[in-house]
Amino acid sequence: MKYDNLSKELIQRMEYDRMTGSVPSFAFDERKAVRRREGHDRPNAWRRTFVRDVDKILHSAYYSRFADKTQVFSFYKNDDISRRALHVQLVSRIARTIGEALSLNLDLIEAIALGHDMGHTPFGHAGEKYLDELYYDRSRRHFSHNIHSVRVLDGIFPYNITLQTLNGIASHNGEMEKEIYIPRPMTTFDELDSALEGCYQNMENNKHLMPCTLEGCVVRICDIISYLGKDRQDAKKAGLISNEEDVFDYGPIGRINAEIINNLSVNIIEHSYGKPHIRMSKEYFEALKRAKRSNYEEIYLSDEVAVPQAQIIRPMFIRLFERLEKDLKNDNRSSPIFKHHIEAVNASPYRKSAPYREDIPTTVTDYIASMTDDYFVELHQYLFPNEKTIEYKGYFD
Repeated sequence: MKYDNLSKELIQRMEYDRMTGSVPSFAFDERKAVRRREGHDRPNAWRRTFVRDVDKILHSAYYSRFADKTQVFSFYKNDDISRRALHVQLVSRIARTIGEALSLNLDLIEAIALGHDMGHTPFGHAGEKYLDELYYDRSRRHFSHNIHSVRVLDGIFPYNITLQTLNGIASHNGEMEKEIYIPRPMTTFDELDSALEGCYQNMENNKHLMPCTLEGCVVRICDIISYLGKDRQDAKKAGLISNEEDVFDYGPIGRINAEIINNLSVNIIEHSYGKPHIRMSKEYFEALKRAKRSNYEEIYLSDEVAVPQAQIIRPMFIRLFERLEKDLKNDNRSSPIFKHHIEAVNASPYRKSAPYREDIPTTVTDYIASMTDDYFVELHQYLFPNEKTIEYKGYFD
């Protein structure tokens, strides 16, 4: 095994900076944080600005649903295979470790990390793809989980989260890696709203989003670090990879999950300490890209993962969307979309009742995106008892 450590020179510099109180910091000054509304959310002696964001996210209506949302593997009953709840915790932990070494705002990091997948669909990125197809067909607007995460926390439930947290969430997309992350300033909600609208209109605009804080940049790269080796661990448990040692060796970043997390974290700290950007060396960046590409080829796009998603999950999404759309058009008040979604959202103390039927495609999209895997499957069985559904691989199969 190969575990990197910080260079002797950097360790000595960090120790000296801490001893003399001269630690260089590019942390976001939370006194400059912006909310849509002033009021009781002002920071005080015991609850600072971004602590409030963390609390709002942890206690939000949808946070508990992470526990039953697919990370990668949808067809397995196996408690050792990651769900999205573990993923957001891993992102938070890795990002906080790097952020502490760089003297960044750890509360802001935690808020972005815990909220970054709030808008994710059931069945992971496959579900996101199918929901985007359905939503765009009806509205000419795109669905992406990072933008929808902001909608959940700022629209469906207007929790009054700070601009800096919402910007980090919108800009977190871990599918687009960079060697260097330089924050792009954003100071008003008008700027955020314009950027979000651009992503609804054109999916390519997602690629141009960049966090406005170093904390957001750290979360974005840690989103990749957290799943790169973990997904391979899960693939091995699912039987997709028979011998991890033989198929996964990308030089400096290591073989196993623990090495990958350690070595990429060390490299980022080594190249980012005391600098106004987040960076890794070219060698490590190229290794990260190779490893990520390998994950796509051997796991995400494999026949064992991609084919069942297309053959089983996609038709289920289509049937559900069409049925729920019909129920709204017919004002069918006994439909689950009224009882389990509209009534529940309108009952939230954070919002006033909204006329959901004025935008039927968005209402259906909001509902489906909010579902856990199990709820999605059970709703499908409830509405279509004679249609094909998912057959899970059990513990003893």
